[in-house]
Amino acid sequence: MTFNGAEAFVATLSACGVDTCFANPGTSEMQLVAAIDRQPGMRAVLGLFEGVVTGAADGYARMAGKPAITLLHLGPGLANGLANLHNARRAASPVINMVGDHATYHLHFNAPLTSDAAGVARPMSDWVRLAQSPRDLAQAGAEAFVAAMDWPGKVATVIVPADHAWGAGAAPVAPRAVPPAPRAPDAAIAAAAEALRGSKGPVALLLGGRALRADALHQAGRIAAATGAKLICETFAARVERGAGRVALAKLPYFAEMAVEFLAPYATILLCGTEPPVAFFAYPGKPSELSPPDAQVVRLAGLREDALAALTALADALDAPIEPVGVQVRAVPPVDEALTPLTIGAVLAELMPTGAIVSEEGLTASAALFDATAGAAPHDWLMVTGGAIGQGLPVATGAAVACPDRQVIALQADGSGMYTCQALWTMARERLDVVIVIFNNASYAILNIELMRVGVQNPGPKALSMLSLDHPRLDWCAIAAGMGVPAGRVDTTTAFRAAFERALATKGPVLIEAML
Repeated sequence: MTFNGAEAFVATLSACGVDTCFANPGTSEMQLVAAIDRQPGMRAVLGLFEGVVTGAADGYARMAGKPAITLLHLGPGLANGLANLHNARRAASPVINMVGDHATYHLHFNAPLTSDAAGVARPMSDWVRLAQSPRDLAQAGAEAFVAAMDWPGKVATVIVPADHAWGAGAAPVAPRAVPPAPRAPDAAIAAAAEALRGSKGPVALLLGGRALRADALHQAGRIAAATGAKLICETFAARVERGAGRVALAKLPYFAEMAVEFLAPYATILLCGTEPPVAFFAYPGKPSELSPPDAQVVRLAGLREDALAALTALADALDAPIEPVGVQVRAVPPVDEALTPLTIGAVLAELMPTGAIVSEEGLTASAALFDATAGAAPHDWLMVTGGAIGQGLPVATGAAVACPDRQVIALQADGSGMYTCQALWTMARERLDVVIVIFNNASYAILNIELMRVGVQNPGPKALSMLSLDHPRLDWCAIAAGMGVPAGRVDTTTAFRAAFERALATKGPVLIEAML
């Protein structure tokens, strides 16, 4: 059997275990489109904007633990998807980008879409490769898979010149072995145990990355049983496995002064799967580093080391009990009739099914939603890891593709939702089981808060108008209808509860616009 470069490339990725492509192709990618069409078992999911494509690949990777491929149109198309590649990179999600480019002999003509595609890719990719020939494309695919699977995941980008895609004489290559997850050194385990035993005051375990999976949290709970340590989740985590029956943990506050106060009591802060905590932004007269100046900060395992193995080894070194402390009990907060993020969270805590996946981009509502749902049935919680807004709806899309047997719930602020509202169309087209809750407060509310926090005094109407989403107010029911998603509007807790119950019972996506 003969292959062109595109066919060999896609067949190689399929042999590596890649079975999903999120696509927004153009003319230069037609050979790749045809190759995906001919590849048995390869699912193609169209996104109407590249930010949806890259965000969906991130959500897919967070839940599947392996990469999907994106199909993007030259440098400008890739540029449209960079914000969510930034989030994917911060989440350590395995993603493989296929980016078409002009035929090599056409580049010197400087046609309108000519750009430095590799240069566009580098800031938001961990690994970039320009294919050198039709035969080299398959090699690039095998290398990209290994690069993307570098523990726990990286963004790998392959630039595919059109003539290499259509060129004949290529053949698939065998998958390459993926290296095992690196382990924290024995010395790091011993140093952590010594620090916990000898701490001169309260101890905190700040957890991120793979340390937030249920098995790793079980080991963290054992350590807490032995040391009394407080378990803390990093502020923006890729995926937290939480809910009733799992080891509970508090979340580090977003605002710097609150985070400083939160961490102030701790004499020793042990890091696993995350970096020392810093403020999200700089503020006049406020610190960038959040740990107490006199605290002992100890690194157990970094993001790219096996957190489960490190926590298990540390628990054993401490002769910790087999059973953890701090296991979350089933609990639902009380509610009143006024519709707020807290009452919405309480309804979620009551009704979310076991195994639900929550993609949360609530911004100002985030803290209330996270706290209110602590006692919900066991679920996964996905956050905006890199702070680039417009992630929530695409990540929900990708998670639903990865886990078709699980209910996905997207908790979405109105302003950030407008960045990638095209994801609703993909949800409708693919019949994905996603309940979308839009928090419509007609404002970039977080920026109104930040305006005061950076010291702006007496902002005038022009400044405030740049933070308002009113006049006209966004009509998310109309937007959803235009994308093929049924929707309804609610303004009381009773109405929200009824709408949420109906949405859970409906096959395919449903949007609830919560008027706050």
